[in-house]
Amino acid sequence: MFEINMTMVHDALNMFAFLTAELTALFLLISYLVGVLQMYIPPSKIQSILSAKNGKGYLVAALLGAITPFCSCSTIPFLKGLLRAKAGFGTMMVFLFASPLLNPIIIGLFAVTFGIKVTVFYFTMAMGVSVVAGFLLEKLGFEKYVRSEAYIEPDAATCGTGCGGAVAPVNKWRKIWESTWRDFKKVLPYLIGGIAIGALIYGFMPTEFVARVANENNPFAIPIAAVIGIPLYIRAEAVIPLSAALAAKGMGLGAVMALIIGSAGASLTEVILLKSIFKKTMIVAFLMVILSMAIGAGFVYSALF
Repeated sequence: MFEINMTMVHDALNMFAFLTAELTALFLLISYLVGVLQMYIPPSKIQSILSAKNGKGYLVAALLGAITPFCSCSTIPFLKGLLRAKAGFGTMMVFLFASPLLNPIIIGLFAVTFGIKVTVFYFTMAMGVSVVAGFLLEKLGFEKYVRSEAYIEPDAATCGTGCGGAVAPVNKWRKIWESTWRDFKKVLPYLIGGIAIGALIYGFMPTEFVARVANENNPFAIPIAAVIGIPLYIRAEAVIPLSAALAAKGMGLGAVMALIIGSAGASLTEVILLKSIFKKTMIVAFLMVILSMAIGAGFVYSALF
C-alpha cells in the first residue's frame, strides 16, 4: 500500500523551490534578450525574408522560428501576416512547425533541465522535420487547403503589443523589461502549475509504477506520450519541469521527448484557431506531422542513446 511520509514531502518541497528559482531567473533572462533581438528584427522584416522563393527560405524560416518566442497558439496571427505578405507556403509551414518547438524559452529550459546532448538532439530533430515537412507539403500542393478568407486583413486590434512598431530610443530598455515582466506574469500560473505538478510527481509518485509503465523498454510508451501531449495542452514552461520529474522517476527519455514535442508543437486550442486558416485536410496533415515528429524523435533518441 502506498504511504506518504515526511521524506516525500521534503523532497517535493525542495524540488519545487529549486525549480521555481531556477526557471524564473532563466525565463526572465531569455525573454529580455529575445525582446532586445525583436527590437532589431521586426515582424515586417521576418515576413519580407520568408517571402523569398528560394531553397534557403526553408532553413531561414526554421531559424527564425528558433528566435521568436511564440507558443503554438500565438503563432497563428503571425501566420496570417505571412499569408498577407505572400510568403512562400512551404516556408510558412516550416515557421508554423518550428516556432513553438524551437523558441528560446524552450531551448533554454531544455538545456538546463536535460543537458546539452539532449537539447542538441531535440533541436536537430525539430528543425529537420519542420524543414522536410514544409518542403513536402508545398510540393504536394497542400497550399490549396488554405482558406481564401485567411488572406483578409485582420482588425488592427488583434495585433497587440508584440507586433512591432518603433520603440523610442529613450527608455527602450525599460520598455523591454516591462514587456518581459508582463509576459512573465502571463505565463507564471502555467510555470508554477507545471513546477508544482512536477514536484508532486517527483516527491510522491512511486518509482516502480513509472518504471513499469513508461520505461524505455515499453514500446508503447513513446506513441502514447506523443498522443496524450496534444489534448493536454501543457505549455512548454510547464511540461519541461513536469517531464523532468517523470524522467527522474524512471520514465524513458524517448517518451519524455515525445510528450514535450506533442504538447509544445500542437494543442486543441491551436487546432481550433487553425480552422480559420486551413481546411480540414491541412489540419489533419499538420497534426500528423507533429505526431510523427514526436514519435520519431522518441524512438530515434531511444535507439541512439
